[in-house]
Amino acid sequence: MKVSLFVTCLIDLFYTNAGKATVELLERLGCEIDFPEAQTCCGQPAYNSGYVKEAKEAMKQMMRAFADTDYVVTPSGSCAAMLKEYPHIFHGDPEWEDEAKRLAAKTYELTQFLVDVLKVEDVGASLHGRATYHTSCHMTRLLGVKEAPLRLLKHVKGLELAPLPNAHQCCGFGGTFSVKMGPISEQMVDEKISHIEEVEADYLIGADCGCLMNIGGRIERLGKPIRVMHIAEVLNQRNEKRGE
Repeated sequence: MKVSLFVTCLIDLFYTNAGKATVELLERLGCEIDFPEAQTCCGQPAYNSGYVKEAKEAMKQMMRAFADTDYVVTPSGSCAAMLKEYPHIFHGDPEWEDEAKRLAAKTYELTQFLVDVLKVEDVGASLHGRATYHTSCHMTRLLGVKEAPLRLLKHVKGLELAPLPNAHQCCGFGGTFSVKMGPISEQMVDEKISHIEEVEADYLIGADCGCLMNIGGRIERLGKPIRVMHIAEVLNQRNEKRGE
């Protein structure tokens, strides 16, 4: 099966290991990975900030870049959800509406692709320790992917998965929200970290790098001994023990 990787801005700039883990995981499961170098930002930051015209130019470039692909897989629920919004954004556009629908139809978030398309729940991963999973807002509420990550994590050997209290609450990132509303965002992420500590987790796992950057950055500044990992990194782990 041929899969085209949409790597996203945050993974390209800050979380390259999550991108590498995604490729290694998919290849091990029999996928042939293609990386269209013409890909760019999905347009979400500009679109959410009201720069619709500018955002549409990035979106058009994305549609060109992935025009000839069978599946588009991205390790980001937020960016996948944005691509799914393209048909709405280009509704009534005689040139781009059909292209928007085609791209949206073949786009999958990583865990969604593993469970719903490849029909795999046990990827042979192993990670020893106690973990909790952060359910990001865009991935659950906009994309509608809720169960796939947990079904995959339940099969990771050696991993004790603890439910995160008030998991539905935002971590405070919210894209540009964390920049515009810094003090409120700080209070929200501190509350999130208190719940992570409440379950005595060694690992905080998530599927959106914006959330991981926000929570992980705050954890680092507070000096908390909690390791933050993208779910792709967890699913690509082999026989790693706590603290390694």
